[in-house]
Amino acid sequence: MKESPFLRRAIKPQRTAKAPLSRDQIVQAALRIVKVEGIDGVSMRRIAAEFDTGPSSLYAHVTNKDELLQLMFDEICGLMPIPVLEPARWKEQILEMARAGHQVLLDHNDLARAALATIPTGPNALRISEAMLGTMLAGGVPPRVASWAMDRIFLYITADAYEMSIWRGEVGVAGSGRENFVVELGNDLVSYFEQLPEEEFPNLRKHAKDMVGGGTDERFELGLAMLVDGLDKYVTK
Repeated sequence: MKESPFLRRAIKPQRTAKAPLSRDQIVQAALRIVKVEGIDGVSMRRIAAEFDTGPSSLYAHVTNKDELLQLMFDEICGLMPIPVLEPARWKEQILEMARAGHQVLLDHNDLARAALATIPTGPNALRISEAMLGTMLAGGVPPRVASWAMDRIFLYITADAYEMSIWRGEVGVAGSGRENFVVELGNDLVSYFEQLPEEEFPNLRKHAKDMVGGGTDERFELGLAMLVDGLDKYVTK
């Protein structure tokens, strides 16, 4: 017996069931978005679209965007290598951890902004804090000084990475290559400083090239060295 044409039209094909989402999938999708579009490009609706679903599907795993940003930040903290403690190299190891953390932040657009004015307490962030604090203590830095120094170092690398993301955006808006943008901006600043009234700004005028010279890596390393070398003053053993 033939099947009724009416029934054939009325029966809808079954849709393939969607695989359930996980928090990790949501975080990884958000990290892919932030690398390209920055924090402002991350929204629950935007991430939901990645999975062909609605934002409500995400709220079972993430409360809101603020929580998501903290989860994203903790996830990239897990990319920062933690060296095996060598007390004799404590200063070098602090520098290594700081550089690694700075690079991870640079690799994720402006995500560093999510760490400013917050106290990261996720599992990966805690492991890094434990390692950094333990390294300073092993070097003879008193606990309070080590704790505050760790806070200052993390603030430095986070703020520097965030500022660099802003500069990258400026380069994009200018529509020129990074090197051309930096050279043109440097030349403009030197010209501006050198035409300042000498009786009011003798030092800025005289040292204009030093003021704007050097690359971002050199400036970052100088600031980091100043912070870490300053710990020698407090070592008690």
